[in-house]
Amino acid sequence: MRLAPVHDDATIEEAIASQGREPGGSLLTLPDSFNATHRDAIIAAASRLSLPLMGLIDIFPRAGALMSYGIDPVDLYAQAASYIDRILKGASPADLPVQQPTKFSLVINLKTARALGLTVPPSMLDLADEVIE
Repeated sequence: MRLAPVHDDATIEEAIASQGREPGGSLLTLPDSFNATHRDAIIAAASRLSLPLMGLIDIFPRAGALMSYGIDPVDLYAQAASYIDRILKGASPADLPVQQPTKFSLVINLKTARALGLTVPPSMLDLADEVIE
């Protein structure tokens, strides 16, 4: 479902509520400036509406979302730093190969799972890089 642009907490709540009316409704936030800026309002609305919310960066489950699975920002920044180092030492950016993320992180918030009435399978907990109690 495509949501209309939103600009305040009330509109965020309305947009999330419309998603919650769909069968099996849930939310996935992308790592962009809007979602980062409005993270608390998004998480609060999802919580009030009992919607599972997954982010692609770990700040979301640490703030109350159900889980995240995505790139490890620290690893990505280290890759970028290595490129900057090579460029500063004279390498041409055009000659450097394209790099892709190599490390991903799964973070699960069990407190949120319990509040939503969800049971996280033990096998998934075993795969998690971090479990928030």
